[in-house]
Amino acid sequence: MKILVTAFNPFGGEEQNAAEMVLQRLPEKIGDIELVKRIIPTEFNTCDLTTAVYIQKYQPNAVLMLGQAASRAQLTPERVAINVDDARIPDNAGSQPVDKPIRPDGPAAYFSTLPIRAMAEAIQAAGVPAAISNSAGTFVCNHLMYGVLHFLRDTPWILAGFLHVPITPEQAAGKIPSLPIEDIERGVLAALEAIAAAVRADPKVLHPRKRFAPFVLKGI
Repeated sequence: MKILVTAFNPFGGEEQNAAEMVLQRLPEKIGDIELVKRIIPTEFNTCDLTTAVYIQKYQPNAVLMLGQAASRAQLTPERVAINVDDARIPDNAGSQPVDKPIRPDGPAAYFSTLPIRAMAEAIQAAGVPAAISNSAGTFVCNHLMYGVLHFLRDTPWILAGFLHVPITPEQAAGKIPSLPIEDIERGVLAALEAIAAAVRADPKVLHPRKRFAPFVLKGI
């Protein structure tokens, strides 16, 4: 079994990103689960295309996208991504779209295909606070989730979705909610186990008959 796990690099002038930090701490394997770990640029114009290339290259059974949410005190599997970019700050390439559709010809929203309820319950069982979120925002996290689910819209054999994690106490400096990186890591590992259980339970996901033909994106 193979799960592609992505995380964003630091953005907004910050030196760290909790999602990137936890990704670097994850093992290469969890039992029979191979983790393919990749850092994604915090850029509207490249994040989903970059991830699409990785999906085609590694042919995972599932994709877990990680991002940090500075205002949250829980790990939050996202239920839905909406078809709009509305950036409060510029991304790392200086882009700041306002009220713009991600895909002008796309649907209003895509729902996660990951087992978000089981993920939240597994995280809680690991002693880490968690809750399902019904809003991935309108910044690059939402853009990535929407873009990847759009890319996978006709591929039910690949599960995909997004998980927001809180920032660490070192990032928060005592001013806003946070969780120790060890707790975030434990929660993400529990979420991955829940995803793996869903893959094992679905024959078309565990043993897909179809594969993507690879394509090349310049710079990847």
